[in-house]
Amino acid sequence: MTNAAAESRAMPDDLSDSPPDRLRVEVALEDPAWPDTLGADPDLWAQTILAAACRHAPAEGEVCVLLCGDGRSRELNVAWRNKDQPTNVLSFPSPAGAAHLGDIALALGVITREAQEQAKPFASHAAHMLVHGYLHLVGYDHGTDAEAEIMEDMERAILRDLGVSDPYLSERLSGEG
Repeated sequence: MTNAAAESRAMPDDLSDSPPDRLRVEVALEDPAWPDTLGADPDLWAQTILAAACRHAPAEGEVCVLLCGDGRSRELNVAWRNKDQPTNVLSFPSPAGAAHLGDIALALGVITREAQEQAKPFASHAAHMLVHGYLHLVGYDHGTDAEAEIMEDMERAILRDLGVSDPYLSERLSGEG
């Protein structure tokens, strides 16, 4: 298998890599195009990605992942952030100490467009967005340059474990970001 083919799946070959017992993952599949676009079972995919994330940024509780379309993402973005447009990922952390860590919503259309614009495999970009959302649930942020650097380093480490290339490499090479 070529490196590009392996990365396009954004999942290790051993799919038995379930989240640690302390992390429970629930997937709500709202947009039926997600499985075909992802090329994987959404439940297994999310569990695999979040297991890697949990190994680097341990947390205990439940995470609910909503795999939705742009319309639903826009509705959530309007309701919670007063932004009238869809976005790639939204995170809704629960209060500290709650058994439910929070919810993550991923928008299929936005992630698809971004992956195409950035010449990245869809599954790799979607994995990055899920990792990004998880890190917000466990307290990471990117409000300052220093916070962004810490969060991006954590994203890189998690994605590296999943066989996904550095999502910020093209930005660093071009001087963006």
